[in-house]
Amino acid sequence: MSRAFPHDIPAAAGRVDLVGAGPGDPGLLTLDAAAALRDAEVLLHDRLIPEAILDMANPGAERCYVGKARSNHSLRQEDLNALMVARAREGRYVVRLKGGDPYVFGRGGEEAAALAAAGIPVRVIPGITAAGGCAAFAGIPLTHRDHAHRCQFVTAHRRNGSTGLDWDALAAPRQTVVIYMGLNPLREICAGLIEAGAPAERPAAIVEHGTWPGQRVVTGTLGDLPRRTADLTLQSPSLLIVGDVVSERRNIAAFLNQEAVDTPEHSAEVANG
Repeated sequence: MSRAFPHDIPAAAGRVDLVGAGPGDPGLLTLDAAAALRDAEVLLHDRLIPEAILDMANPGAERCYVGKARSNHSLRQEDLNALMVARAREGRYVVRLKGGDPYVFGRGGEEAAALAAAGIPVRVIPGITAAGGCAAFAGIPLTHRDHAHRCQFVTAHRRNGSTGLDWDALAAPRQTVVIYMGLNPLREICAGLIEAGAPAERPAAIVEHGTWPGQRVVTGTLGDLPRRTADLTLQSPSLLIVGDVVSERRNIAAFLNQEAVDTPEHSAEVANG
């Protein structure tokens, strides 16, 4: 591995790495993440991990799919935690491969705490979170001296099924708001922000399958983005970016590897894969 495991834990003792795979493009993996994949004896991976990244793993590793889709979990979180503990107690090196960054809406904190409580050595290898990767590939700067002096990351999915968002805080000016899992409740989110005082003209964008081949970016405003996306059959994973920084895309996107299709009804761009 590229770095010694904390406390120089010997292989026979068993240990777990929580590894961020980034938003999808294999080139965005960190060196430590790539090394962990090469050395893994057990690989537990999420749903949104491309085959190109999985192919980088040790071919002799035991592979277990433990992904979660909306209302469709292949393994309960409690059972996943128990599986990591069990494999590590067998003296094996376990890599828990997670999309994005383990500590950004990835339940990595829960998994690290469960491993620590069981006495299992655990290391977290950060990954590029979807907000950073998707915004970069879409040509949208998350901060900009002319537009945003802060950036908020929030998730639209809560345990009880509601968004539970702080509309007043998210509607404030001169900031960028990145909403994970914001596609299905898009209409509710846009309406909530406008009701809280955000102007309907505030720029907003949906990035579908960000950093993947076939990435699509739909730009508009809080007032018209739900209409612009209505007939495009967008799918998850999709990220919602709200703020004046979205307006900078028109200055940057022409220099990205993209084809633009603009009509009076909607604006959608598809990245060349």
